[in-house]
Amino acid sequence: MSKKPQASTFLAHAARRPEQHHGMVNTPIYRGSTILSSTLDQWESRKQPDNPYASYGRFGTPTTGALEEIVAQAEGGYRSLVLPSGLAACTHAILAMVSAGDHVLVPDSVYGPTRAFAEQVLPRFGIEAEFYDPGIGAGIADQIRLRTRVVFVEAPGSGTFEMQDIPAIASKAHAVGAYVVMDNTWATPLFFKPFEHGVDVSVQAGTKYLVGHSDAILGLVTANERAWPLLRKGVQDFGQTIGPDDVFLALRGMRTLALRMQQHWATGLHLAQVLQRHPLVERVMHPALPTDPGHALWKRDFLGASGLFSIALKPMDRQALAAFIDNLQLFGIGLSWGGYESLVVPMDRPRRDTRSWDLQGPLVRIHAGLEDAGDLAADLLQGLEAAEHCTQHKVSALVSVA
Repeated sequence: MSKKPQASTFLAHAARRPEQHHGMVNTPIYRGSTILSSTLDQWESRKQPDNPYASYGRFGTPTTGALEEIVAQAEGGYRSLVLPSGLAACTHAILAMVSAGDHVLVPDSVYGPTRAFAEQVLPRFGIEAEFYDPGIGAGIADQIRLRTRVVFVEAPGSGTFEMQDIPAIASKAHAVGAYVVMDNTWATPLFFKPFEHGVDVSVQAGTKYLVGHSDAILGLVTANERAWPLLRKGVQDFGQTIGPDDVFLALRGMRTLALRMQQHWATGLHLAQVLQRHPLVERVMHPALPTDPGHALWKRDFLGASGLFSIALKPMDRQALAAFIDNLQLFGIGLSWGGYESLVVPMDRPRRDTRSWDLQGPLVRIHAGLEDAGDLAADLLQGLEAAEHCTQHKVSALVSVA
């Protein structure tokens, strides 16, 4: 083609080589540990300077290679690696860049398990992790030290959806030679191009939108050419690998990612707008809303939005919250997101080191699946009506007692 293909066309055709697989339109599932060489010359030719054991199933098969290729191209990076989970991708992306004595900066709004890793694991390796205000932008220069090796970013923030000025942060990080590592799971490679904004390593929980069907767990890490040697060696030295069946499911999901993301975006934004008008909702946290504090950054840097956002309800007791959630018929209560099904999860009060959380009511994370947007909106409204009825009933009971 003379012009660059659109995302849907690229995803349908990328990393497909039927001529190498007996005409199969999908790259088959290659299961195996041993990879035979026909001659001594072939055996020796497969060795690599930093890995004499490269000709082994742990280091990839045509199945993993196809997924890594399509993700690297979609992200706009140099090379990608598949890992067993999104958290494994986050942790190994950081570990590959650091050594004892280094300093790592992490946003206060980061994914909870990544936060736990920074607080509990990095210190055991002699690495200091410090949290920063996600909205700090270029002001992060005040927290960067000469021994700062990694600046981690996540936009929007996990659960609370604060946006970050990633180009400004990356500029200050690169001034001291630090690597910028980003969790890009929310936007996927379709709606945020990390390497165009100064990111060195992009992490995704492929479990979410890339797989898209809630039936596989895996992570992906993509690096630019500068960071690739460190990433490749770091992951290799920890022996991380993943089964081919899950990789195949991710490849399957990639083919329909563009189509699915358009509906997740449209439905999620519709639900956010509906909930924004409800009297029981204190705040809707969705950067695509014009009223959101991070909207200008989202509009400047992002190409779209996913179906994940949060709401802060007005203060209510557990019984009223249970009335809301338990009366939902189309939303499951469960962890993860990015699948075809809609979900709600009540969240704990966010931990913050840099500023206090100012909302007193319950926080609920919502994932808009692929169901009809009108049906999902009606379901949320009837759930809120049940919570409202529960609250009014309690107030009436108190008044009658008085």
